[in-house]
Amino acid sequence: MLSGVRVLDLASLAAAPLAATYLGEFGADVIKVEQPGAGDPIRSWGNQRDGIGLMWKSISRNKRAVTLDLRVEDGQKLLRRLVEHVDVVVANTRPQTLRAWGLDYESLRAVNDRIIMLHITGYGLSGPKSERPGFGTLGEAMSGFAHLTGETDGPPTLPPFMLADGVASLNAAYAVMMALYHRDVHGGPGQLIDINLIDPLARLLEQTLLGYDQLGLVPARAGNRWDISAPRNTYRTADGRWLAMSGSSPALALRVFRAIGRGDMVTDADFSDPQRRLARAHEVDEVVADWVSKKTLAEAMSVFEAEQVAAAPVYDIEDLVQDEQLRHREVFVEVPDDELGPMTVQAPVPRFSAAEGTVGHLGPRLGEHNHEVYGELLGLSADDVDALRGRGVL
Repeated sequence: MLSGVRVLDLASLAAAPLAATYLGEFGADVIKVEQPGAGDPIRSWGNQRDGIGLMWKSISRNKRAVTLDLRVEDGQKLLRRLVEHVDVVVANTRPQTLRAWGLDYESLRAVNDRIIMLHITGYGLSGPKSERPGFGTLGEAMSGFAHLTGETDGPPTLPPFMLADGVASLNAAYAVMMALYHRDVHGGPGQLIDINLIDPLARLLEQTLLGYDQLGLVPARAGNRWDISAPRNTYRTADGRWLAMSGSSPALALRVFRAIGRGDMVTDADFSDPQRRLARAHEVDEVVADWVSKKTLAEAMSVFEAEQVAAAPVYDIEDLVQDEQLRHREVFVEVPDDELGPMTVQAPVPRFSAAEGTVGHLGPRLGEHNHEVYGELLGLSADDVDALRGRGVL
């Protein structure tokens, strides 16, 4: 689908590289540029096997890896030559640093006026905090997410995975596609895409903003409850497992009451009327929790599935990879790797009827494609590449 689109990934860690990964899964030629020596810090981040970072292997799938020292003049010149041959540049270096290197959008546009530059930062490219370093944890805190997450009497809760980075990367990937469409279909110019780690996640907290703007509400943490539907929670079963339930529509809530043998609640306006039911959400939770606590997970799910109640088991990773629905959809795929052998990773997510995303290979070795890329794009010989490496430029 994206064959012919070439992406230069200058970024490190998570959000910006992930956006490039999504493009690579659907055919874009993604060239990963890393600092000589250490490479992208994601190589040493998280779980390791035989000294090889597992997250690197997945995030850098389908990419060609080259090294280039962007801190030195020769490296900056070489990068500008590469930009002549690409469609998209992905970066997450702080704005002042890119300007000092002559690698900011204005400088790169002077080299290639069709270039689309995706620049993901902690706070955005403008404003009083634009030059501050930022990470996903700060985005999760400042977006309002952490304030809402956790038990009523507990602290704000941060997710144990890359939530802000992931949400930003998804926004970034579709933004790049819109910019390419605007350029290639409508004849528009290349342009700069400015995304930070706060705005995309804050965009999802619409209920919070609307309630504050129109009603002056500042919601507090409520555990797994949500003040727009009841029942809505996680409930513990007799065998120590958990299930989640959503009564987000009136019909679904009434199905729950019938399924647990509480037909009286269906005819009681205090529980059948959506707004009146929300006022008694605590009572609804207690009734559902009591019923679930006397059933095993299998027993409860059997009843709920038969009654078409919106409920699901709470999975750990072992449950997740074994689920029959996910296995049928091949959500996880096994990919061979010449360093670690077979590895199971997430498959590309979008499903198209006329195209397929692929994982051709996992994250490459540092500088693995130096000769290939510099020879193909810049016409450098193997001796030229070796000489640059000897001087520390590569």
